[in-house]
Amino acid sequence: MKTLETKDHIVFLVYFVIIAVYGYWVYRRKKSASASSKDYFLAEGSLTWWAIGASLIASNISAEQFIGMSGSGFKMGLAIATYEWMAAATLIIVAVFFIPVYLKNKIYTMPQFLNQRYNSTVSMIMAVFWLLLYVVVNLTSILYLGALAINSISGIDTNLCMLGLAVFALVITLGGMKVIGYTDVIQVFFLILGGLVTTYLALNMVSEHYGSSGVLNGFNLMTKNAGEHFHMIFEKDNPNYMDLPGLTVLIGGMWIVNLNYWGCNQYITQRALGADLKTARSGILFAAFLKMLMPVIVVLPGIAAYLLYKEGAFQSEMLQGGEVNPDRAYPVLLNLLPAGLKGLSFAALTAAVVASLAGKANSIATIFTLDIYKKVFNTGADEKKQVLVGKITVVVAMALAFCIAPHLGIDKKGGFQYIQEYTGFVSPGIFAMFILGFFWKRTTSNAALFATIGGFALSVFFKVLPLFADLSFLSPFGFSKDNGSGVYEIPFLDRMGFVFIICVVAMYIISMLESKKSTKEEIVETDETVYGDETIAIAEDGTAIKALKKSQGLEVDTTMFKTTTGFAVGALIICGLLVALYTVFW
Repeated sequence: MKTLETKDHIVFLVYFVIIAVYGYWVYRRKKSASASSKDYFLAEGSLTWWAIGASLIASNISAEQFIGMSGSGFKMGLAIATYEWMAAATLIIVAVFFIPVYLKNKIYTMPQFLNQRYNSTVSMIMAVFWLLLYVVVNLTSILYLGALAINSISGIDTNLCMLGLAVFALVITLGGMKVIGYTDVIQVFFLILGGLVTTYLALNMVSEHYGSSGVLNGFNLMTKNAGEHFHMIFEKDNPNYMDLPGLTVLIGGMWIVNLNYWGCNQYITQRALGADLKTARSGILFAAFLKMLMPVIVVLPGIAAYLLYKEGAFQSEMLQGGEVNPDRAYPVLLNLLPAGLKGLSFAALTAAVVASLAGKANSIATIFTLDIYKKVFNTGADEKKQVLVGKITVVVAMALAFCIAPHLGIDKKGGFQYIQEYTGFVSPGIFAMFILGFFWKRTTSNAALFATIGGFALSVFFKVLPLFADLSFLSPFGFSKDNGSGVYEIPFLDRMGFVFIICVVAMYIISMLESKKSTKEEIVETDETVYGDETIAIAEDGTAIKALKKSQGLEVDTTMFKTTTGFAVGALIICGLLVALYTVFW
């Protein structure tokens, strides 16, 4: 039943009051520092490790996970959990290798990193791109899918849901990153508690259906009666192979998806950029542990719904337009919850959506204010002016998302697939540009430009390639599959892998050609001359004798990557859990 009872409203009201009061308290407590742009955008030096970790998860988990990933659990099973579990491993890599570079070089935004490492052209192109992506793809999808999900369990009009979510997120966002970070701790508490309650009742439903009781019995019955839904690695004949192509999830494109998202994404890295290295790493490690828990919350309910559906339960509820819609699995389960608990799950879903909206809006404001407004429109803007512009940007971005979200057909594509499809066209090039910028000091600005523009062009090329070329010869290697109409397509994750490799090779060639050209330039007068991205040392006779590795103002050394014993132990525990999970559910 798509209604909330009095107990549900009370539970939700308690959640709302706690968030509002705590957020206001944090805002008032830190109001004296609110005029600082770094404090507003980054909560510089204010977030604890547990606040950073909770904020990372709260910003990441939203309606596309609760609804879309549960739907994927219904459709393809536990394999979709690879997005969450591989993210845990990725977070460790980001904490060890990425965050130290950002913090050492006082990087506050991703465009700033590109400007410092390459040049202002690369930086401005990516700043504009990220703003468009965050507003048109991410903010709109989070808002619209969240509204649809809430409508499905409350019956409240979708537009009214969108308005309520947008206003709720605005109130939190306008308080700055400090308010976002600390309220995210409570958001994550409700998110996890409500999610676990839903999982508990879903597994218990499975037990009761088979005349048993208890969640452990429910899980065992699921593995026994829906064993095909408990394989992490798909064979080529699996109908879902195009979505998760075999070993690619372990050694291929899945790494690009996750490393780009967690390491090169303003929306995510911003949570740690205002802390010291030890605090940032501890927070990211905490987030990695929470990531290990996410499939229990968002995937297992979908598998439970699949088994119950297979056994004849809620046949009509899963239909949409005469066909089974996997994305209805989670809302159907929520509507079966008793009063009070349904309100808790409703609060959990709202928390996930609002936290993601607030985090995304803050990142939009940060990039626009620091990387566009201050550099192009008002180079002399003081701290107070920057904070004001940031707040205005938040309101404008949310208003734009509210207006355009219903017209993008997000619900027809499937939320999770919608976001992955559009961000995946640029992820390989961006990641190539970042990874070489970090660890190969000869990478040039022109090479970075190729990755930015050429990476997108290559992604489009591989997408349309099957329309005019027969790719069946790749099928024996697992790199293409018949889509059912005789056309052999390249799986999405494999396309990303191919584009990434091409971008890296092309960037290497471009950089080496430019480096070779620089060494041939005529050198006069100075003992050391800068050519593009290379510094050339000059011998006494005026000849170039050595190319010194120099990254335009970017400091990187191996000592930055050393970790504490506690972090190393935590990282090993996560790696051990991943090995065990993939071994058991291979």
